[in-house]
Amino acid sequence: MKISVVSPVYLGEKLVQELVQRITTSVSSLTNDFEIILVEDGSKDNSWDEIQAACQQNAKVKGVKLSRNFGQHYAITAGLSLAKGDWIVVLDCDLQDQPEEIPRLFKKAEEGFDIVFARRVNRQDGFLKKLSSKLFYSLFGYLTDSEQDETIANFGIYHQKVITAILSMKDHVRYFPTMVQWVGFSKTKIDVEHSNSPDNESSYSWGSLITLAVNNIIAFSDKPLRLTMQLGFSISFIAFLTGLYYLYLYAMGKIVVLGFASLVISIWFLAGLIIFILGIMGIYIGKTFDRVKDRPTFIIDQKINLDE
Repeated sequence: MKISVVSPVYLGEKLVQELVQRITTSVSSLTNDFEIILVEDGSKDNSWDEIQAACQQNAKVKGVKLSRNFGQHYAITAGLSLAKGDWIVVLDCDLQDQPEEIPRLFKKAEEGFDIVFARRVNRQDGFLKKLSSKLFYSLFGYLTDSEQDETIANFGIYHQKVITAILSMKDHVRYFPTMVQWVGFSKTKIDVEHSNSPDNESSYSWGSLITLAVNNIIAFSDKPLRLTMQLGFSISFIAFLTGLYYLYLYAMGKIVVLGFASLVISIWFLAGLIIFILGIMGIYIGKTFDRVKDRPTFIIDQKINLDE
């Protein structure tokens, strides 16, 4: 049995050595046949230098450098494509998800599960981050008609067949937690301890979080289109009833001067609604255009300790 641990690295120069040491200690209690795949995602610091040093010190550490910053979930995909383990652990590099939980995840998987999620009971994040996460998952679950849990992220252990299924998905937009949910297989979750990050700097800005949310809602659901259709129908129905009402008032002689203000407001409101609907359709068309181009979702620049 071989275990692969995949970790995307961004702004992690201060964490790489500790990350490798703690993963090694944890996984060694399960098997001596393991690999640690660190994927450097175009980081602005010296993360790649630290990964190179770790690879020189330990042949079980594999280094992957992407040609630029593609994003966390694309870096995860790159690491998964190179993983050779029968079981694959996905773990962020910030050490909030603790490597010491890996044996517990594996023991649970041995009960017959293909997927074991790590559920962060007490998240050690700031109020705004927890609030934004809860709002995102609530909205995402509603718009995709799926059950979402804000306490579950990337951390977990996955059977090789699960990862093979995920890699077979040709989606241009990659979001690992939702892709795991989509492929199915037997799954469960266990509660784990969540730690404060040694480095409090987040790799996600508010702008990137909003972009991530929009991209994933568009990629995994057509419900926004259906909601706009329902909105358009509702407005048309209300307008029809309002027209009948004013026709009745006119027939009864209760309207003497037709209102200019109501006409202008109606035009502006309907024009804005039409532009809004066209904008949503344009986003979907744009995503289709990206998919048709069929560009790679990541490009590897360098590899260390990996077969060419």
